[in-house]
Amino acid sequence: MAKRIWEADVVLQEDLEGIAASEQIDWEALRGKHILITGATGLIGGLLTKALVCAGESRGLGLKVLGVVRNREKAERLLGNYLGHGLELIEGDVTEPILYDGAVDYVFHTASMTASKDFVERPVETILTALRGTRNLLELAREKQVRSMVYLSSMEAYGVVDPEHYNVRETDYGYIDPLEVRSSYSESKRMAEGLCGAYAHEYNVPVKTARLAQTFGAGIAKNENRVFAQFARSIMQGEDIVLHTDGSKAHCYCYTSDAVLGLLTVLLRGQSGEAYNISNEETFGTIREMAEMLIREYPKSGSGLVFDIPEDANKFGYAPTSRMLINSEKLRALGWRAQTSLPQMFNRLMESMRA
Repeated sequence: MAKRIWEADVVLQEDLEGIAASEQIDWEALRGKHILITGATGLIGGLLTKALVCAGESRGLGLKVLGVVRNREKAERLLGNYLGHGLELIEGDVTEPILYDGAVDYVFHTASMTASKDFVERPVETILTALRGTRNLLELAREKQVRSMVYLSSMEAYGVVDPEHYNVRETDYGYIDPLEVRSSYSESKRMAEGLCGAYAHEYNVPVKTARLAQTFGAGIAKNENRVFAQFARSIMQGEDIVLHTDGSKAHCYCYTSDAVLGLLTVLLRGQSGEAYNISNEETFGTIREMAEMLIREYPKSGSGLVFDIPEDANKFGYAPTSRMLINSEKLRALGWRAQTSLPQMFNRLMESMRA
C-alpha cells in the first residue's frame, strides 16, 4: 500500500510517521479499540488524534478514534483528512456530560483552557472548565468501564518549589497561593488531579495523570502566542527577541511527538491513581538562556535580545518565576525516552511554521 500523505506540512508528516513507527508503544494493545480524546483540535490532543489514526491505518489496527470537539466546522477544517480513516467526531463541551452510545476502551482528557491571559481575565471559567470537564470524563470512564484513562495535567500543578530542591519528582510539591488570580490554572490542575485520585480509589477508575513540561513542535496554531512561538517568529523575521520578564524562570521542555509517545506509554503501562512527568531533562534552562541559544544558532537572523519589562506584568498572566527541573525518571522506567533536543525542537518548529 502506498504511503498516505496526511499533512502538507512535511515536518508534521514526519512526526506522525515517526510516532506510528515507534517501538516504544505496544500497538497491539490498541487493536480494534475505541479511543476517546477530548481537546481533539488542540496542540496535544490534535497530534494525538492524528497520530493514532495514522498508526491505525499504517499498522492495520482497525482502531477507532473518537474526537470530542466544540466546533465541528473548525474540527473538519483541521482534521478533515482523517475523517473516514478511523476518526469520528463527537460534538460537545466537556463542561457538559459527553453523550456517546458506543463502546469506549481508552480515554485521553486533554481539553483545557491554555491561554495565560485567560487565567487572569477568566479565572472562574478556567477553574470550572478543569473541574467540571474532568468530572464528566471520569464519569464517562466509569460508565464505560474503560481499560485506561489519562488526564493531561501540567508542571504548573507543582507551584513554586524550593529553589534549592529544584529537581522535581512526582511526589514533590511547591507553594500555590489560592487567592492569587493567576493560580486559577495551577490550582485547578492540582484539584483535577485530586479528583482523578479519588475516582481511582473510590470507583476503581483506571485513571493516570500526566504532568507535561511546556510542549511545542510542528503543527502549532498560526495564532499561537506562547513564548516559544514568539521567539521562533522573531528569529524567522529577523527581529529582536523581546523579554517581558528578567528571563530567570528555568524549566524543561518537551517536543510534541515525544510528548505523545509519553502519553501513550502512560496509558498502556502506567499505574492507576498515579502521576507521571513527561519532560526532556536535557532541555533545562532559563528563558534568557533559551533566547541566547536561538541567537547563537541563527546568527544570520541578526536578532538581538531586548528587555521590556512592564510595571504590571500580572495582567499578562505569566506564571510565577521559578526554577524547576521536571524529573522524568519514573516514566523512563516504563520504557519512554525523549529524543528531540531543544535546538532540534526549534528547528522543526520553524520549518513547520514556514510550511
